Amino acid sequence: MDARTWSLVFDLLGVFFFAVSGCLLAVQKNFDIVGSLMLGSLTGLGGGVIRDLVLGRFPNSFAEPVYLAPPVLAAAVVYFLMPAVQKARRTLLTFDAAGLALFCITGTVTALSYGVNPVSAALLGTVTAIGGGLMRDTVANVRPGLFDRHDLYAIPAMVGAGAVAALWPLGLYSTAAGVVVAVVVFAFRILALRLRWRVPLAASSRHRSGGEAPARE
Repeated sequence: MDARTWSLVFDLLGVFFFAVSGCLLAVQKNFDIVGSLMLGSLTGLGGGVIRDLVLGRFPNSFAEPVYLAPPVLAAAVVYFLMPAVQKARRTLLTFDAAGLALFCITGTVTALSYGVNPVSAALLGTVTAIGGGLMRDTVANVRPGLFDRHDLYAIPAMVGAGAVAALWPLGLYSTAAGVVVAVVVFAFRILALRLRWRVPLAASSRHRSGGEAPARE
């Protein structure tokens, strides 16, 4: 397959993995099958829609009907094969990590293909990767992983998008390189979850202990 076909495959797989995570959250929230399909679609397609709108093009998810198939398949898989809600959270995080790993690559490659500079392309790739999960958690009334200090949600996506943006101008990016980056990002995300890695808070402990919290308007 050529590079364009592989890019489409990665994109559709990313949609599917993210859609499964959305459908699993719908199970946890006791949504019906329609709610599962809607939340899965929002999760799987949301990041790509943001990417395409920023690039000033009609979103792929509406221009090409094939993008609607992964959310439908995800809703069906969860409905028939994932009845054990007790294991849903771990499974949700695994599928979310897979979607994150693929979307940070496809988002960055798409931006670079449109002539966006590498720094902005990496930023857009990161937004593509985290956008769907952010929408999913917000709609389902769950604290987004992006704002959870115990979750390095955005950092693995930044690493993957940055790697692709660095390889592209050097002529070193290829499908194989994309697969390697995706595996690294996925492993990074899973290890961060299992080992409970975290990033520093917005203010150091010295400042937080010595000052008062700002009053809300």
